[in-house]
Amino acid sequence: MPYEVKSLNEECGVFGIWGQPQASDVTYYGLHALQHRGQEGAGITSKDGHELKNVRGLGLLSEVFRDPERLASLTGDAAIGHVRYTTSGSKSLDNIQPLMFHFTDGDMSLAHNGNLTNAFSLKKRLENEGAIFHTTSDTEILIHLLRRSSHTNFLDKLKESLRTVRGGFAFLLMTETHLYAAVDPNGLRPLVLGQMKTGAFVVASETCALDSVGATFIRDIQPGELIIIDDGGYKVDYYTKDTQLAICSMEYVYFARPDSDIHGVNVHTARKEMGRLLAQEQPVDADIVVGVPNSSLSAASGYAEASGIPYEMGLVKNQYIARTFIQPNQDMRERSVRMKLSPVKGVVAGKKVALIDDSIVRGTTSKYIVRLLLEAGAKEVHLRIASPALKFPCYYGIDIQSTDELIAAHKNVAEMNAFFGSDSLGFLSVESLIKAIGLKTDAPNGGLCVAYFNGDYPTPLYDFEDELQTELKRLNLENHVTIKEG
Repeated sequence: MPYEVKSLNEECGVFGIWGQPQASDVTYYGLHALQHRGQEGAGITSKDGHELKNVRGLGLLSEVFRDPERLASLTGDAAIGHVRYTTSGSKSLDNIQPLMFHFTDGDMSLAHNGNLTNAFSLKKRLENEGAIFHTTSDTEILIHLLRRSSHTNFLDKLKESLRTVRGGFAFLLMTETHLYAAVDPNGLRPLVLGQMKTGAFVVASETCALDSVGATFIRDIQPGELIIIDDGGYKVDYYTKDTQLAICSMEYVYFARPDSDIHGVNVHTARKEMGRLLAQEQPVDADIVVGVPNSSLSAASGYAEASGIPYEMGLVKNQYIARTFIQPNQDMRERSVRMKLSPVKGVVAGKKVALIDDSIVRGTTSKYIVRLLLEAGAKEVHLRIASPALKFPCYYGIDIQSTDELIAAHKNVAEMNAFFGSDSLGFLSVESLIKAIGLKTDAPNGGLCVAYFNGDYPTPLYDFEDELQTELKRLNLENHVTIKEG
């Protein structure tokens, strides 16, 4: 299933609330805070008494709910919502979440952030047993497993189903009586629990969503945990104790908002420390430090402080451009970048610039930004990346399942520097990335998943193992990968 990787694409965002009048309104604002995690579709399911109602659509949250009547129709005191970026399945309305399921014994609605690594084999098995799938998303698999479980108790059915799926996931499942929240055994995908002043409980992908609705943070949902919420409050249960923390490091590098905290670490603080350590590892003789807006600004600030080189706003982002869309040719991609970023000529002209970016995927955007600065009169451009080079595929929910256009998988630092047209190029080391984030844990790699940088996968890859080995042999990287055995 290889495809071109043009940029790092956000994962999905989930939000749920129980016990709050006009719950769908609160969910809308919570999802708005998570819009950076997915911009291709959005939806909300509400619970009004014993009835679940669902509205979904393609586009941004504001586009899906442009008609106020759509949100007003979602009455009730509980709701779950989702903003989607496609990591599995096509970009069709059928795949927009939360998914709705109607059964004779009640309705269910499901929202999911992440990617299942055994989805294909599970779907094939379920189809052979007579299951009929209505979407091409891996999310639907959990419901089929749940309905086919031999257990008689619903909670036992759900736990068995969660133990069967593999990969990175944060699930929200709402029934007529309960809201369930579960995180994969490695905590690859983040999920937090909070509480409103009204007493209502909130579950969200990031703490920034709690802040946006005035909820107080209670705790991070830990690997293997199952949170059960009903009218009596919440209960912490688990579906497996075979766990080992391996949070996706790209949450800290790129995906999460800087005002979010993940497992006790503030994202802005971690990014700033990445910049400080980058300045120590990759120093440069420069006049000014310039960050690529917006996710690189924290790291640029840290680099400037540690190096003593003044930070300047040498690039301005057009805030009305939501994202750089995948374009069919190089000319259109360059036009998209020019619409999104503009150099400040009066700042960069005649200066040696230390340009700080958070990561490099395909490399064409970095090449174009370097050119923009040089055309604006920069004397030199020294590119510094506040994360290690992305060399290996990710199968847990980041859209880099093929290395075909991961530039660092094909070129060394000198070759990349020549391609970008920069005067020098340097990356942060894996060791410094782990140190910068600084999770308090004895887990391997500091409790992080860093497989995209060093090939150390924290889980078996199941359906993707043969594909990975084939690709690694093609790139002569097979001896650089370790995969945890199941």
